[in-house]
Amino acid sequence: MAELAVWPGGGGEMGGLTGLPEELLEQIFCCPLLNHVDVVSVCLTCKKLHELCQARSAVWKHQFRRRWPTLIKYYSTTGSHNWWEEYRIRHSIGGQVQRIVDTFSKRFFTKEVPVDGFKDIEALGGSFHFIADELMSILNMDGRKYLTWKFYSRKILCFLRQQDIMEKLKEFLRTPPEHQKLIEGVVLVDQYCNPLADTSLENVLLQLNCITEEVKKVLRLKHSSHPSITAERDEVSIDDLGQQQHVLDAMNCVLYKQLKFKGNEDDYYNPMNSYICQVLAQKKGIPITLCVIYSTIGKNLGLRLEPVSFPSHFLLRWCQKPDRSADILDYVYIDAFDNGKSCTAKECEYLIGQKVASKFYSSVTTKDVLFRMVTNLFHLGKREGSDQSYQLLRNALDLYLTLAPDDVQYLMLQARLYFHLGINPEKVLDILQHIQAVDPSQHGVVGHLVQLTLEQIARKNQTTEVAVKRHTDEKHRKIEFSVGLIMKHKRYGYNCVIYGWDPKCMMGLDWMRTMGVHNLPHGPDQPFYNVLVQDGSCRYAAQENLICNASPLEISHEEVGRYFSEFSGTHYIANEELQIQYPDDMVLTSQLVEKVYGHS
Repeated sequence: MAELAVWPGGGGEMGGLTGLPEELLEQIFCCPLLNHVDVVSVCLTCKKLHELCQARSAVWKHQFRRRWPTLIKYYSTTGSHNWWEEYRIRHSIGGQVQRIVDTFSKRFFTKEVPVDGFKDIEALGGSFHFIADELMSILNMDGRKYLTWKFYSRKILCFLRQQDIMEKLKEFLRTPPEHQKLIEGVVLVDQYCNPLADTSLENVLLQLNCITEEVKKVLRLKHSSHPSITAERDEVSIDDLGQQQHVLDAMNCVLYKQLKFKGNEDDYYNPMNSYICQVLAQKKGIPITLCVIYSTIGKNLGLRLEPVSFPSHFLLRWCQKPDRSADILDYVYIDAFDNGKSCTAKECEYLIGQKVASKFYSSVTTKDVLFRMVTNLFHLGKREGSDQSYQLLRNALDLYLTLAPDDVQYLMLQARLYFHLGINPEKVLDILQHIQAVDPSQHGVVGHLVQLTLEQIARKNQTTEVAVKRHTDEKHRKIEFSVGLIMKHKRYGYNCVIYGWDPKCMMGLDWMRTMGVHNLPHGPDQPFYNVLVQDGSCRYAAQENLICNASPLEISHEEVGRYFSEFSGTHYIANEELQIQYPDDMVLTSQLVEKVYGHS
C-alpha cells in the first residue's frame, strides 16, 4: 500500500497534464478507474499536481467516499472538511489498527484478553468511527481466511462498542426520570448485549413509527375523525375513554391480526426474546418486550399506558378515570403477551395462579423496567454453563451494576464470576475493594476472595513453557488424528474441528464418572481430543467416537479464529501459536486429508 507522503519539494513538471484547467484535472482525479494509490503516485511526480490535489478537496472526498463509504454519514453536509487530512488520518489509523490486531494472538493465545489488553487501541488518536471501521473491514475480509485476525478484531470491536454504549447508558440514567424515554433505554440494553449487531435507535423508532401509521389507517377506516389520525407524535393526548378504546382496538388489530405479533411460548427462555430488535424482526417476545412495543405505539397515538412490574408476567395499565388514580380497581390491565387482552385486577391473579399485594399493580419507572429486563437476562445466563451463557451473565451484571453500582449482592456475584472464569483478576480486586467500602460487614468473605485472587494472579505470572506435542514421540503413537481435521461424532452426530489432543483422558475422576468414560470399550487409556462443535460448545471426545467427516464444512464456532488462520475447504490451517504447540500436525493433517478426500 502506497504511503500517503507529503510532497518533499522540487521536481519537474509532468508534460501537458499540468497545463489543463484545474476543474478538468479534478474530474480526471475523480475518475472511477483511479484509486488512492494512483492519485498519490501522480501527486508525487510534480509539485504543482501535489498542491492541486491538496487544494481541491473534492478529489480526496471522492477517494474517501469510495474507500470508506460507511463513514460519510458521520460528516455534516454543510460543514467544511479538509478531506486530504481526513483521508490521511483514516489511512494511518487503519495501518496502526492492523499492527495492533496482529500482536493479539501472540500476547493472548493462552488466556482471555484482560481489560488493560485493549489500552493500545484506546490510546490511538482519531475518531472512534475510524477504528471501528477498520475492524469491520478486517471482519469483512475473505470469509475463509484471516480467521485469527477476525477473532481478535471481533473482541476489540465488542470491547470498544460496549465501552461506548455503557457511557451512553450512564448519560441516559443521569437524565431526569420524567424525561427518560423507555424505548431508548431498552435499545441500549440490546446494543450492549449484541455489540456487533447493526442495532440503532433510529431504526427501531422507524419500525415503530411504521406500525403506528398502520394503526392510523385502521382508525381512519372506522373512525375517520379520530384525533390520533392527524396529530403529530408526542403532541397528541386523548381524554375520551371511548376514543382511547378505539386506539386499543386498532392497535390489537394491527399488531396481532395483521402483523402476527405473539408471545413466544414455544421458546420462552431464549435470550433473543429480551432484545427489542429481535422481537421486532421475529414478531415474537416475552411480556416485557411486547409491552415496550405496545406502550410506545400507544404513546405515539396519544394513549397513556403505564408499565406494571407484575410478578412473573409484565403488564401495562390503562386508567379509567380522567385523572390518575391510586385505586387499582380504576385501571384496566393489558397483557401484550396475550394479544393485548384486557384484564381486571382480579383476573391478573389468574395469570400467575396466586393472590398479589396491591403494590404490585402500581406503575413503575423506566429504570425499574430496565432492572426487570436485565434481571431476566441474568437468570437466563445462569440456566446453562456454556461460553455463551457466561458472556450473557457478564453483560447482565455489567448492566445491573450500572443501574445499581453499590448493590453488594450483585457486586459479589460479579467478583465470583470473574474469579471462576479466571479473567481480569485485577478487576476482581477492584470489585472486592468496592464491596468492602460499601459494606464493611463483608470483611471476612472479601478477605478470603482477595487471598484466592492474589494466588490466582501469582499462578498466572509464573512463566510456563508451552507443552509441545509431537506425533513422533513414543507416548503419542496411538494418536490417529491431528489438529485442523473436520470430524463427526459417531454417537451424537455433531460436526467439529480438532484443536488439541492428549494421549489419554486428562480429566478428573468425577468428570470421567459423569461422562461414562470407563464404559467405553477403550476406556480412558486412549487418545482424547479437544474439539470445537458446530453448536458453539467445546468438548473433549474419545478417539473411538470420532471419524473424519466425509463432507467437511466450516465450523461456525466463535473460537475457531483463536486456533486457526484459514479454512482450506477440507480442513483448518493452524495459526502460528497452535503450530508451536503441535509442530507435526500440519504435515499429518495434509496427509490424512489427501488419504480421505483424495486431495490436500
